[in-house]
Amino acid sequence: MSNLSYIDLTVLVLYIVFIIWWALKNGKSNNSDDYFLAGRNLTWPMVGLSLFAASVSSSTLMGHSGEGFISGIAVFNYNWISVLIMVFFAMFFLPFYIKSGIFTMPEFLERRFDGKSRTYFSFITIIGNVFLDAAATLYTGALIIKMIFPEVEIIWIIIGMAAVAGSYTIIGGLSSAINADMIQAAVLIIGSSILSFYAISSIGGWESFVDKFNDGVWLKLTRPLDDPTVPWLGMWVGIPILGFYFWANNQVMVQRVLSAKSIDHGRKGVLLVGFLYLFTLFIFIIPGLIARGINLFGVENLPHELISGIDLKEKYGINTDQVYPRLIVKLLPVGLIGIILSAMISALTSTLSATLSSVSTLFTMDFYSKIDKTASSTKKVRVGKITAIVTLIIAVIWAPYIQRFDSLIAYYQEIVSYLAPPIVGTFFIGLFWKRANAKGAFSGLMAGLAVAATIMTLKYILGVKIAIHFLLLAPVLLIISLVVSVVVSLATAPPPADKVAENTWTKQIWIDETKELKGIVWYKNFRVQAILLVIACFVMYGLFY
Repeated sequence: MSNLSYIDLTVLVLYIVFIIWWALKNGKSNNSDDYFLAGRNLTWPMVGLSLFAASVSSSTLMGHSGEGFISGIAVFNYNWISVLIMVFFAMFFLPFYIKSGIFTMPEFLERRFDGKSRTYFSFITIIGNVFLDAAATLYTGALIIKMIFPEVEIIWIIIGMAAVAGSYTIIGGLSSAINADMIQAAVLIIGSSILSFYAISSIGGWESFVDKFNDGVWLKLTRPLDDPTVPWLGMWVGIPILGFYFWANNQVMVQRVLSAKSIDHGRKGVLLVGFLYLFTLFIFIIPGLIARGINLFGVENLPHELISGIDLKEKYGINTDQVYPRLIVKLLPVGLIGIILSAMISALTSTLSATLSSVSTLFTMDFYSKIDKTASSTKKVRVGKITAIVTLIIAVIWAPYIQRFDSLIAYYQEIVSYLAPPIVGTFFIGLFWKRANAKGAFSGLMAGLAVAATIMTLKYILGVKIAIHFLLLAPVLLIISLVVSVVVSLATAPPPADKVAENTWTKQIWIDETKELKGIVWYKNFRVQAILLVIACFVMYGLFY
């Protein structure tokens, strides 16, 4: 697309060198607590900024701006509803996770149920982390960078990104990753805000932007039931399930929360990322819609009405994955391009390092620790490092082949919507229903997996067209899994009293927390902050209803 100036290239190289130096300088690998959970001593700003950086991948930048170009702001529904889920997670689930001293999400299932549920969840998480998260991050990131450096072979870009993220994550563990995330989150927010400012200016300002897209559904969050992006019913019954899985069950995300020095710091870190997520509409999505208004691709007479990404590519030769990098090259002056490219590199490496840390923790704690029950803390750290290296090698090898399987990227959210509901249901009945037992939980997981496997076989292998939107299928899978769990639990013996007492929520917990919060000034009160965040969510929804 365009050759970088020496100034931009220098900014980019200096940034990469600084991130590696800073991360290694702040790494900890003395013992398993240090390596896998950063010593469990993080403050709320570190937790929140790290969560934000880890959650914004290259596919997020590419996908949000691309969806903005295709269908307007509808994709923001995933973000603002996820913020509500973050509040619920922080209110009820987070205290149990931190109090229990667990290293992994599957470990909580074993404490509440048994080892079978833990092993199943850990196994599918590792597979997803390696072949979808890590490999897809490398591949989509390489596509973006190749647009800026077209002469470089994609495999070398993939290896380069892997080397950058692996250089500090493998050596310094989660401490290195989180300290890098602190810088990378700031660069992401500042860089994307600069691009958004230039994008809005390019179309004549905010009022001009609103006037241009105020007709139709471009600036509407509520869409018709047959909308291909986010049907209104799917927004309320499907997205909450996916959001809960991503923010409350996903090891990549929750591992950062487990590193908090206290429950209060963990909660406030989650609320911080919630407030930051409300701004993603303006810094990630709206620039993509503006790209349509300024004729970024030079296509005359582009229809003003909604048209799918596939039709845009086939009829007009527009690849919406190129929206974000094209905006950078078209709108920004020399010097700023290097800063925004640094933001893109931040998105790549922070997500990749988070995934590497997740896999090494899951394998070491959920599998190796059971094989070698007497393994020392030092040995576990060594196994974690080896696991991260192997994960990175597999991801690098697999990444170039993703182009042959477009569905791995294009339908990632859809695949998760089939696999996530049974897991979400199992966590819910585990925390809120005392009668749920191990047999019921595992039966529900297997029933959900069987239905999900059937749907994916029909759709992807046999080519059967399923007319129901995946956001509407998610609650169906959740209900099936829950019904099986409840029936089997009631038909078998009650769970052990100790598992129930230590791992289920009771009204007394709420009463005790209320008493503790009485002496805290209102603006430091977690519940007040949570209410303000919920209000902000609905104000955002009201503005773009």
